[in-house]
Amino acid sequence: MSAVVNPPTLPLFPLKTVVFPGGRMPLRIFEQRYIDMVKQAIAGDSPFGICAIREGEETGTPAVPYSIGTQVRIIDWDMPETGILHIETQAETRFVIRHTQVEPSGLLMGTVDEVSAEPASAIPQELELAVEILRHIIDEYDHARFPGPHAFDDAVWVGYRLSEVLPLKLSVKQDLLEMNDSVTRMRILTEFLRRQIN
Repeated sequence: MSAVVNPPTLPLFPLKTVVFPGGRMPLRIFEQRYIDMVKQAIAGDSPFGICAIREGEETGTPAVPYSIGTQVRIIDWDMPETGILHIETQAETRFVIRHTQVEPSGLLMGTVDEVSAEPASAIPQELELAVEILRHIIDEYDHARFPGPHAFDDAVWVGYRLSEVLPLKLSVKQDLLEMNDSVTRMRILTEFLRRQIN
């Protein structure tokens, strides 16, 4: 008789932003519940989840997150002053929240299922504009924001990186995160870029 495997639980950090797999996200932590969460993550080299806020605010009463978020891991941290942590996170895989509960500290914990990663996908020729623009953006930015290896021939990687940096509404970014079709994601982004250029 096989043992029942319980879905993993993940501390959740609801934010007014969307994080995409493979991306980097710097965060400034000052609320006690999140300082405690980050200290535990650093001590145990364990991940936490970032999910966009559907209802509510980043501080105070726990916000209501969208059901799909991204697991991140802390790769660097600093405490420039007492009570404020600066962390650099690396985004890993997407997850679906099945259930949430609020800890006494106010931290939101989620029972989650991992969403399998999209397989790498070739970029159709008619969407090469998006690749060119992303190359320009990365050249303009500090390369610390986009560390290598770069995958300009992969629709998944290009689509995620453009989704991060383009000035899109939060709900649109969330839709792009939830999609499992990298070429459709690229088409939406290319159309947005064409509208900006014309």
